[in-house]
Amino acid sequence: MTGDLFIPPGLIMILGAWLLPFLGRRVQAWSVLVLSSLSLLAFGLTAADSYGQIEWLGIELVVARVDSLSRIFGVIFHLAAILSAIYALHVRDARQHVAALVYAGAAIGACCAGDLVTLFVYWELTALSSVFLIWASDNERAYRSGMRYLIIQVGSGVLLLSGIIVRYVATGSVEFVRFTPEGGAMDAAAMLILLAFGIKCAFPLLHNWLQDAYPEATPSGTVYLSGFTTKLAVYALARGFPGTELLIWVGCAMTLFPIVYAVIENDLRRVLAYSLNNQLGFMVVGIGIGTELAINGTAAHAFCHIIYKALLFMSMGAVLYRVGTVKATELGGLHKSMPWTTGFCMVGAGAISGFPLLSGFVSKSMILSAAGEQHLFWVWIVLLIASAGVMEHSGIKIPFFAFFAHDSGKRPKEAPPHMLVAMALAAGLCVLLGVAYPLLYRWLPYPADYHPYTAAHVVTQLQLLLFAALAFVFLMKTGLYPAEQRATNLDTDWVYRRAFPMLIHGGSVVFGGLDRGLRRAALGSLQAFLRGVRTLFSEHGLFGRAWSTGIMTFWATILLAFCLLLYYL
Repeated sequence: MTGDLFIPPGLIMILGAWLLPFLGRRVQAWSVLVLSSLSLLAFGLTAADSYGQIEWLGIELVVARVDSLSRIFGVIFHLAAILSAIYALHVRDARQHVAALVYAGAAIGACCAGDLVTLFVYWELTALSSVFLIWASDNERAYRSGMRYLIIQVGSGVLLLSGIIVRYVATGSVEFVRFTPEGGAMDAAAMLILLAFGIKCAFPLLHNWLQDAYPEATPSGTVYLSGFTTKLAVYALARGFPGTELLIWVGCAMTLFPIVYAVIENDLRRVLAYSLNNQLGFMVVGIGIGTELAINGTAAHAFCHIIYKALLFMSMGAVLYRVGTVKATELGGLHKSMPWTTGFCMVGAGAISGFPLLSGFVSKSMILSAAGEQHLFWVWIVLLIASAGVMEHSGIKIPFFAFFAHDSGKRPKEAPPHMLVAMALAAGLCVLLGVAYPLLYRWLPYPADYHPYTAAHVVTQLQLLLFAALAFVFLMKTGLYPAEQRATNLDTDWVYRRAFPMLIHGGSVVFGGLDRGLRRAALGSLQAFLRGVRTLFSEHGLFGRAWSTGIMTFWATILLAFCLLLYYL
């Protein structure tokens, strides 16, 4: 804060979380909301600067750095925490409230870290705290998914720490700055750090923890999870690797591969998890392009995405809370008894699809324009295809199969009032940011002279959305659209969920057999040796009979010579 008093961003939430268990159950949920709001107020009063410079073990640390990039992420992280706290007012579980506050506070602290050591501390704290939001579901699937999630997230931290050590040994600095010179190659430290960031950002082949864990969390826990972990990684990439060309192609892959899985997935929260991968791809492409417009587009898209993705997870969480399932095969017709939830879900679906006058349009178009300005034609084409894909699986599939489609006959109550309030606020922000976009652009890292509502942008986007809608209708009418069915879709996580355990079990059987055989052979040889020794020392054995003095003198001489030889060797 301004003046002599400075409170590190997020610390109010982290420290306040440990007071919650001593409060009444009804007070805990409201305390989370109050602490999140106080933290936002303190953050808003913090001037742009670096704070808390200390020396530790000869290393110069900067506890907090508030600049244009960290500020916009700090603001949206606070807003996400407040919306999630309102949504979770019904929760009477101290574990979830403590974990959520620490998790959100650690993410805020990480995005304001001025050095890599501070970043590492917060990085690991987000992993250790967020896993309890998964385990809070209190079932076997959640426990197993949480363990895999924790191992992968802590593994990301180990790689980050390794990169920090290598960098410090090579340069003597742990400052959190750009790791690769423009046009230069990455060194070993930068590669380790990039891999650590990539795991948390769910790069292709490193992404399965997201679809594995998020759908297993509690309804409110998934809302929290959707806002912080991956977007913290986006911030870290934007800070450390802007303009890294490799990220352009990684981001393109991220936008495309989830489309197929999202189309055939039956669990609608898992569909949203795949959709999250798709949207992260847009941000990673923007970071890879690295121009001011592209970085602005990444920050703006992260801001908007956190809100509309939280809204979509809120709507599916409300369905899960009232119905007990989010399987597309078991839903349909819920608009009759949950009209407000249906309406809010459709706003979120429109925002993620990029409809004009909604938030997704004003952020996604910046990244598309940045690709066009750099003459990255094929990247631009890939992003257009990905935009049509997200319209199909998140813009249409989610609301259609949850609230319309066939009538499941279920008539649950409307979502609780506090859930509706949280969804209404998120939906209002989606509309506000889409209409009053200069308010968002004012927070961007670089001065933004960009106008999304040009005829070319609007017409191109509407044509794209119309094409996606017509394709969906055509596929449904012709029966070519993949039928929703109860099934488990195999992704690359099958490798560590099934293949590795099978290999380990098979290896243990093989090596166990070899071990038993070798031990039996060794014991047999030892027993034969001992029998031979007993024979030698028996009454009729070689050493059991009486020897003459000359023979004894001969063997004593031989033994003495052998000892002398060993000594001099």
